[in-house]
Amino acid sequence: MTTTHHHDVVVIGAGFSGLGAAVQLLRNGFDDLVVLDRGDDVGGTWRDNTYPGAACDVPSHVYSFSFAPNPDWSRSFSPQAEIHAYLRKIALEWGVLPRLRLRRTVTEARWDPTTARWHVTTDGGEAYVARVLVAAAGPLSEPSIPPIPGVNAFPGRVFHSARWDHDHDLTGRRVAVVGTGASAIQFTPHVARRATRTTVFQRTPAWIVPRADRDLTAAERWLFRNVPLIQRLARAGDYWLRESYVLGLALDPRLLAVAERAALRHLHTQVPDPALRTKLRPDYRLGCKRVLISNDFYPTLARPDVDLVASGLAEVRGSTVVAADGTRVEVDTIVFGTGFEVTRPPIARRIHAGDGRSLADAWAGGMRAYLGTQVAGFPNLFLLVGPNTGLGHNSIVFMAEAQIRYLVAAMHTMAESAVPAVDVRPDVEAAWDEQVQQRLAGTVWTTGGCASWYLDASGRNSTLWPRFTWQFRRRTGRFDLAEQRVVRPTPAPATLPRPAAPPVPAPAS
Repeated sequence: MTTTHHHDVVVIGAGFSGLGAAVQLLRNGFDDLVVLDRGDDVGGTWRDNTYPGAACDVPSHVYSFSFAPNPDWSRSFSPQAEIHAYLRKIALEWGVLPRLRLRRTVTEARWDPTTARWHVTTDGGEAYVARVLVAAAGPLSEPSIPPIPGVNAFPGRVFHSARWDHDHDLTGRRVAVVGTGASAIQFTPHVARRATRTTVFQRTPAWIVPRADRDLTAAERWLFRNVPLIQRLARAGDYWLRESYVLGLALDPRLLAVAERAALRHLHTQVPDPALRTKLRPDYRLGCKRVLISNDFYPTLARPDVDLVASGLAEVRGSTVVAADGTRVEVDTIVFGTGFEVTRPPIARRIHAGDGRSLADAWAGGMRAYLGTQVAGFPNLFLLVGPNTGLGHNSIVFMAEAQIRYLVAAMHTMAESAVPAVDVRPDVEAAWDEQVQQRLAGTVWTTGGCASWYLDASGRNSTLWPRFTWQFRRRTGRFDLAEQRVVRPTPAPATLPRPAAPPVPAPAS
């Protein structure tokens, strides 16, 4: 028997953006809400990615909520366990725990125009009815594993970095690492220290710069705790330094030459073998793909028990993995560090408009949303970290907080104007998307000469924000009802009784 729960707001996802939305809604008096998450704890990405070496590549001070600075970070770039603990603390101290409903996978969310409500169902047989739906599932939530022929018949262990198999001891194993992205460069050094042989499959080399990471001293943590202004200044310094990267990435890519020379010096210093250096040298502009930070990845590849195959994995034949260039290697374990389904988020297939279209249908030509937050035809749906809100330079938490502020402003506007639901006008959404795409046109993310996960199947960049984050915050600073279509319940027309059929005359005798 299905149990139905009624709330004003349903939030999907208990990661950074979902928890942030719940906190700010509660702070603003919108306390009739529930947060659904498929996991057994809060944390989202930072709950799921427990691979060895997992850590943030954005400075700790900016990778946290503005309303809840953490004086106790142990390092300038915080490790996974500390970020997860921070989010658990947020849920506890800001009153979100009683609203959490964990181990609930949303199977469908459907807008009912007759009642102007969202109907949400979960895999546990529960149903939720809400006026407002906040989709905060996150772009880095669903692992992407390429369809490699034969991988399902591999006799050893296979897993993705976001589903790390901690019960599988890598000691003495022959391990294939597939991918050299942000996760792979963090876990590969740990794998190599345990495995007897590690083979890394690289489709495209990445730009890697030194990781300026260090322990934060006890004195610094004391100052952050007792003189909060010091931490605010540290946060501001990190923020504005990161903002300055836009000058090269988006406004004048020629400025990237300095950073490229520094990255190549890093490569030359850490990899003495010229043949290996050649394999690791990118042939596209820095920033076209995600810029990575590491001090131990290059030295790991230079180890005698580590091999770099400069080709993608093409096939698995029994215990033999075969690269696209024909290289064959016998392995016991395959670890995929191949990223996530960013441009085709699975949650989009589960959210349906009143006419039956899914969000994935609406995005068949590429993801798009007004302010990365609203999609025309989906009333009272608010996306967090939606299309074109990702960053190649600064903290995504900043962007999420800007969207959350917009969400809260929308809630206040609807309450003050007695409006039950809003739906962004299609022309407003289209004009916004055109403006974003125009600003992306001259950036390194579209002209840098690479193929990246920033681009969808058609080559369209539906992922990144193309300018300064403060500009996005300014644009989301208010909610304009004139940009919206007011939506009210549209009860189905009453069904009139059908008239009785006239009597059939008897045949003439």
